Amino acid sequence: MPTILVGTTKGAFLADGETGAVRGPFCHGWPINHVVADRGTGTIFAAGGNDFFGSGVFRSGDGGETWTLAKFSKGQMDDWFAGDPETAAMFGWTPMAPLFEGVDAIWSLHAAHGRVWAGAKPANLYVSDDGGETWAINDAFAGFEGRDTWGGGAAGLVLHSLVTDPGIPKKMWLGVSAEGVFATEDGGGSWSRRNRLSNAEACEGHDHPAAPRDGEIGHCVHNIARASDGRLYQQNHHGVWRSRDEGRSWDDVTAGLPSTFGFPIGVHPTDPDTIWTIPLNGDSQGRFPPDAKPAVWRSRDGGDSWEACREGLPARGWFTVLRQAMAVHAGATPEVWFGTNTGSLFVSRDAGETWEEPVRHLPTVLSVETL
Repeated sequence: MPTILVGTTKGAFLADGETGAVRGPFCHGWPINHVVADRGTGTIFAAGGNDFFGSGVFRSGDGGETWTLAKFSKGQMDDWFAGDPETAAMFGWTPMAPLFEGVDAIWSLHAAHGRVWAGAKPANLYVSDDGGETWAINDAFAGFEGRDTWGGGAAGLVLHSLVTDPGIPKKMWLGVSAEGVFATEDGGGSWSRRNRLSNAEACEGHDHPAAPRDGEIGHCVHNIARASDGRLYQQNHHGVWRSRDEGRSWDDVTAGLPSTFGFPIGVHPTDPDTIWTIPLNGDSQGRFPPDAKPAVWRSRDGGDSWEACREGLPARGWFTVLRQAMAVHAGATPEVWFGTNTGSLFVSRDAGETWEEPVRHLPTVLSVETL
């Protein structure tokens, strides 16, 4: 059974995928936006921060027993505690030299091909080639032409999705709110935008600021996932989209869903046609399941049609599932996990047919991954 890696507003937690037993909180109570693991080494990484704590990436090489912090930027507490040794000692604070300036928080992590990538707010990309010991900024993305005109969504300008090609290490895709999808084919040496609509007619009839227009799908992308055959799927501010050409063009596959708004997207590890998403009623309507009837919506034909999977979920619910709070575990029988802002973890062990709630009463869940 997997270990469930959970990021919350009050630290990182590790849950047993079979029993639901929970360990934590880890990472000194920081808000942890994302927890991932390097499947080759077993090292767990947790990223987050805010104005008070600063920003950084924690790592644990012993299953969560101990953690080491790479501090990206200072927070208010660093200035406070530096002038108050007694309070600093009470909180166990020690001074650390920040690695960078101007990093509000780390929002996303990805470990693959011997590297660890971190996406930040504001939207910059950082990389470590030594297991999180040291970090460097990706200069090509930081210097992307026209970057000074970029704008963020409600949460700010955030790099939240990091996807690599398992067979070609130099290929990578990024999701940025609200600047869209970017891709590299040379390991981050250069980047290009990948937001083109496959069908310009999809622009018709939309008046929302984040809607598709001008031949593009809309730039407030919420989450990206890659299927085993190379297809890309994304949930953005205005629908679910599929790309068969590595993001060079996108098909609108929202038809059949109860809304155009939502956050997470999950893909079956071996069947590229099976995907899951959790629509919400709208960005200005409360951001909870449509009609307060929770459902995970599943497609078995690559998004051409959808069905609601509700058995075992609450009959009524006003919770939100955030962009990084769904994961598909690639075991002998794939499991679909998601976490809510009300502190629950739900799992389906049969591709979405039925659901159970092994964990309750966590802090607000910001991310879910599996190991």
